[in-house]
Amino acid sequence: MTLFPRMFRNFALCMTMLLCVVTARAAEKAPVLVGLDGEFGLENSTSAQAIELGLRTAIAQINAAGGVLGGRPIELVIKDNLGMPARSSRNTAEFAAMPNLVAVFGGRFTPVLLAQLPAIKEAKLPYLVVWAAGNPIIDNDMQPNYVFRLSLRDGLAMPKLLQTAQQRGYDKVGLLLMNSSWGRSNLAAAEKYMLGVNNQKIVDITWFDLKDATLMMQYKKLMDAGAKAVILVANDDEGVTLVREMAALPASQRVPILSHWGITGGEFVKNSGAALQEVDLSVIQTFSFFTADKPMLARFMKTAEKTGGIKRIEDIDAPVGVAHAYDLMHILAKAINLAGKPERSAIRDALEKVSEHRGLVKLYQPPFTPTRHEALGPAELLMARYNREGVLVPAPK
Repeated sequence: MTLFPRMFRNFALCMTMLLCVVTARAAEKAPVLVGLDGEFGLENSTSAQAIELGLRTAIAQINAAGGVLGGRPIELVIKDNLGMPARSSRNTAEFAAMPNLVAVFGGRFTPVLLAQLPAIKEAKLPYLVVWAAGNPIIDNDMQPNYVFRLSLRDGLAMPKLLQTAQQRGYDKVGLLLMNSSWGRSNLAAAEKYMLGVNNQKIVDITWFDLKDATLMMQYKKLMDAGAKAVILVANDDEGVTLVREMAALPASQRVPILSHWGITGGEFVKNSGAALQEVDLSVIQTFSFFTADKPMLARFMKTAEKTGGIKRIEDIDAPVGVAHAYDLMHILAKAINLAGKPERSAIRDALEKVSEHRGLVKLYQPPFTPTRHEALGPAELLMARYNREGVLVPAPK
């Protein structure tokens, strides 16, 4: 009478053990999730799409080579923040609640990313920055710091813009800044740099608000102060407004514009139209596909054609967003393998220990350290101009 119950118990035990083994093996091969919080729904924006292209190209290469952690594929999860801090905060909370999600890539706007810092700190969520340049994004109070950036930093951008103006003979410059945390970050960087400069002067500083219909009052105020060049910190919409208004002025009233790269994250060329060719405008960059390492570029383009239909480098919108995201995704994959498990704190620590990575932008030796969460430095900076086809190309030195 006890034989059958014992058999059933043994059978149930075997099935339970088998189920545990199957479950464990399934977990071993489950995708490792990576988030992207970008401004996809923002009118005229191309930055989030550029970041997505870079990430998908890198992920395709990583997965084709076997994925991470012994065979687990990486899967991208996308959320649209519309360029709004409140929407981004909700997205960050949702990302943090996903069990297999190990890191989030942030988008273009400094104010949006700054608003996420408390949630990032609380969730202990590795946050990877590939566009936004505000100094406080990295210079935060986190211990340990969960934010890593492979992008431009305002503390590098403003000195480069001011130095370029000086090299071109513009000893009196005016600052035309967005009235935001990004604009204030740039002002602080400019003022810090100018403390050690004697043969150049910032003659005036003017501010504008998001979506202002005109920037002529600010521009003319800088002209009246004697500015021989204007350093612009703006996104594409306001950049278009300034270019169109300047093009309508007599040539004698147009001074050169040296711009931060916010204008490159949207339909700046399309919406500026013919006016763009009437203005002397150059923009700071950290990378150009036109000067990239040829073997690395060929590898990237082969995959990018499959993932994004990209056939020519001239077809790549917002190139820095693409290249930064591509390199940082590869670095993250190395950190995941170095951590040995899909655990956020372990991956955060591993990001500081990746010893080397040869990327599109440069050879990183190392990308990050415990005291440096900025992957790029002054050596990567260059100035670029839009050619007659509207393609951003390196400017002659």
